[in-house]
Amino acid sequence: MGNIERPKSKQPIPEHAKKVFSGVLFDVYQWEQELYNGTKSTFEKLKRPDTVVVFPVLDNGEILLTEQEQPGKEGSFISGAGGRVDQGEDILDAAKRELLEETGYEANEFYLWDAQQPSSKLEWAVYTFIAKGVKKVAELNPDAGEKIKLKPVKFEEFLDMATEKKFLEKEVVGKLFEAKLDPKKLEELRELFKPN
Repeated sequence: MGNIERPKSKQPIPEHAKKVFSGVLFDVYQWEQELYNGTKSTFEKLKRPDTVVVFPVLDNGEILLTEQEQPGKEGSFISGAGGRVDQGEDILDAAKRELLEETGYEANEFYLWDAQQPSSKLEWAVYTFIAKGVKKVAELNPDAGEKIKLKPVKFEEFLDMATEKKFLEKEVVGKLFEAKLDPKKLEELRELFKPN
């Protein structure tokens, strides 16, 4: 797969910005920004570790999702396997690690489906992969703050997830809606999610 390019932010943190707060998950940066009328104002942006999401495709064509609970979140949510990229960790290595931890599966092939920074006020990239040639090699090994149940779904059910409130992966909802509305995009997506 080679080097994965990090998507650019629509409002990058300038080099002269100062980090004014270091948190457990979020850091806060501020800088003086000249406005159109020549006055200046303090701009601010959060920064957090990038994340990966993996949608494994089983040999029978089902897509393996997770149903998760986490402390402090109301109710459960449905998502792909995924989580934070550790500092210095390669993006693909993070995807492989998260897939193994949250599902107990390994995969022969990873396809980068989407990479974006979903918010201009937050320096944070989300990389979404499709994994194929998957095989169960271990038991789930979730973080202490996760309860995870595996939820295999058929392709059509996966498309319908776009309209469910519990579906966490908002970055790909647009792609799922496009496929529901455009027969050509539906066939492209169906092909993308075919098992090898």
